[in-house]
Amino acid sequence: MRHATAAMALGVLAVVSGRALAQPQSTKTPIEHVIVLFQENVSFDHYFGTYPRAENLPGEHRFQAVPQTPSVDGLTPALLEHNPNKSNPMRLSPKQAMTCDMDHQYMSEQQAYNGGLVNRFIEYTSSSEKGCDPRVVMDYFDGNTVTALWNYAQHFALSDNFFGTNFGPSSPGAINLVSGNTHGTFPSDLTTDNGYIVAVRGTLIDDIDPRFDDCSHPNAGVVAMTGRNIADLLNAKHITWGWFQGGFRPTDTRNGKAVCDAKSVNIGGDTIRDYLPHHNPFQFYEHTANPHHLPPSAADKIGEDDQARHNYDLSDFYQALLENHLPAVSFVKAKAYQDGHAGYSDPIDEQDHLVFVINAVMRSAYWKSAAIIITYDDSDGWYDHVMPVIIGGSEVPGTDALNGPGHCGDAAPGAYSGRCGYGPRLPLLMISPYARVNAVDHALTDQSSIIRFIEDNWDLGRIGDQSRDALAGSLDGLFDFHRVNGQVLTLDPKTGDLAP
Repeated sequence: MRHATAAMALGVLAVVSGRALAQPQSTKTPIEHVIVLFQENVSFDHYFGTYPRAENLPGEHRFQAVPQTPSVDGLTPALLEHNPNKSNPMRLSPKQAMTCDMDHQYMSEQQAYNGGLVNRFIEYTSSSEKGCDPRVVMDYFDGNTVTALWNYAQHFALSDNFFGTNFGPSSPGAINLVSGNTHGTFPSDLTTDNGYIVAVRGTLIDDIDPRFDDCSHPNAGVVAMTGRNIADLLNAKHITWGWFQGGFRPTDTRNGKAVCDAKSVNIGGDTIRDYLPHHNPFQFYEHTANPHHLPPSAADKIGEDDQARHNYDLSDFYQALLENHLPAVSFVKAKAYQDGHAGYSDPIDEQDHLVFVINAVMRSAYWKSAAIIITYDDSDGWYDHVMPVIIGGSEVPGTDALNGPGHCGDAAPGAYSGRCGYGPRLPLLMISPYARVNAVDHALTDQSSIIRFIEDNWDLGRIGDQSRDALAGSLDGLFDFHRVNGQVLTLDPKTGDLAP
């Protein structure tokens, strides 16, 4: 029997456009649909450092916080005016939305935090791109640029104590989202031609394309992952799920392999390839991959076992919403130009995507039982003033460096190497009828807390094999399951303000 509150709120089934929604699986909370909007490369301070105070300069979209808005662990006057780094954080305006990409490698991020002094970001994680000011790594946006995200925080719940599971970039972050464990690479050790250490002692620490994807670039090397992920637990209980990513649908087929050549133009006028294979964690695991990017055999098979193997194009997410076949668990990845990654994306294009998805969910029957989670794969190396708690140390020469050469905390006996974490602090927002309203949760959580919530909600058990889901903090502090917030917050994708 599903949760009684959910049953009372929804009834036996809901109907949209004359079609009945399928009876949901039993859940421990009223949440029957989890939708994770997994974005790219933002630290907490970079987007929320001065929340809820925006400068509101002439010509910018104004943001005015409602009275009694709680404060966050953000950028204090001392950090803004007398920062221990070589430059003080400076505000980036909406006209500065396009920025250079920062250095966010596993070792570089450790060196920036410098044993807890948090004072070497300019030396170690500033951009190495030609013509980029190294001081920008310290800088931040406010509610005049990331307007929609600040508006969502006003009406729902925000965490200011959520961290990457490990130090490092996108691929490890994506894999931690679905398995809580970056160990299990094949090959076990890999260094690229340009000298980047990608895998060390069987653990992934850097970006690389997945082996089981036709659209990967094998000339740069590819990696496979072994072990279990959240899909194994969901499949065992016959819970529907899907990974939906922009550009996944092939533009062509050559020699029996999919070609992913769809492109979009960002606000800077640059043409960007939509699909980036190293952002899709399920393609690293042979048993959860869809190598040839096959589409679902039918709309009503989205989320179920068929030739797509739960890996879909972003357009399939909207089709599932429209035709009432939304899986119980959905991971949603934007087209690259809208994923927020500095260098090729930006907060303005990102906002367009986030608001469009959330508006669509709120207008559907699924909203009544949904939890939409917005979070990020890594920090991009952007400054964040909070030193992460190191719950798992690592001691690999030439790779770890938080506490001096070869050291990042204390490695526990038998622990897998190359998994030092928690990594940098990241934004996380919970948008749901059951989310607390205008609330900030301070509980310690990390990327694997998301799979822990899914595991607990559907009684799936744990992944095992040193997955961080076993240690993950709870997301329950973002919810109030005793009060239903029935508001539908429709925002303008272009401005982030309330839609007229």
